[in-house]
Amino acid sequence: MIDVESVTRYYGKTPAVKEVSFSIDERQIIGLLGHNGAGKTTVMKMLSGYLEPSAGSVRVDGKDISTHAKEIQRKLGYLPENLPIYPEMSIADYLDYTAQLKHLRGDAKRRSLKYAVEVTELGARYFDPIGQLSRGFKQRVGVAQAILGEPELLILDEPGNGLDPQQNEHMRDLVRELSGRATVILSTHVMQEVDALCERVLVLSNGTLALDSPLADLRESRELLVTASDEADDLAGLLSRLPQVAEVCTLDSADNKLTLSLRLRESAVMDTAAGNISHTVINGGAKLYSLTPLRRNLEQIFRDAVKETGASHGA
Repeated sequence: MIDVESVTRYYGKTPAVKEVSFSIDERQIIGLLGHNGAGKTTVMKMLSGYLEPSAGSVRVDGKDISTHAKEIQRKLGYLPENLPIYPEMSIADYLDYTAQLKHLRGDAKRRSLKYAVEVTELGARYFDPIGQLSRGFKQRVGVAQAILGEPELLILDEPGNGLDPQQNEHMRDLVRELSGRATVILSTHVMQEVDALCERVLVLSNGTLALDSPLADLRESRELLVTASDEADDLAGLLSRLPQVAEVCTLDSADNKLTLSLRLRESAVMDTAAGNISHTVINGGAKLYSLTPLRRNLEQIFRDAVKETGASHGA
């Protein structure tokens, strides 16, 4: 659906984004991560057609956004981090105005307004002036305007800003629902949101793409944690001789228990390795209490990706 090829964007002589490329299929939830100043907002503005790349191209459904911006924007919903809403307008007037800008008319407009208000739970405050709303309710208004017209592409910049934990959970449920009909690009600093929602992450650092990976692959650490009784003679040595095991580390030895960390070789098949490890423990005369894969920490993965790119750019 989206093809970004070698996009670069300068502000004056300063490059904000440098030769970034990626593709996104339909109905995915993509996390766009990076520190402040990494280039996230610039990328989102180029995807929305608000900014033109200094070099490179952005295509949506095969059409270049530089020549088909209005057509693409009719299929797009965008929630910027600082939404330009009008405090003197009521929610009703503002959403009606936004619907007109999106060329919604008649029954289509009424259906779209009804849906947007219902899923963002704005009905009780519908005729209140926006200036009287809390930060959380203003954020809901922003989401409501973004989803008017059932867009095929949703770009959400920090949608959880100003929301309490219950509202945040509701927002996550809403994003999941919307992904059934739209591709969602979600920019956030909250790793729990990424972990809960995203199928894939793009990490920007110093204006370049530092990481592009499915979340499931990032979580896979190639390490297994084994807890067994200490009855086997040199259990660590027995396990280290398995062809799938690259390294064995003893993490704890107390109360007649051993806790070992096993790093697998890149070529090892996880299920085969787990089966061989289980048999080795039991055949060695020990009791196997647990055998679990270690899950990598998403925050550490993010820090490592940013650190590597920063080092390569002299930052």
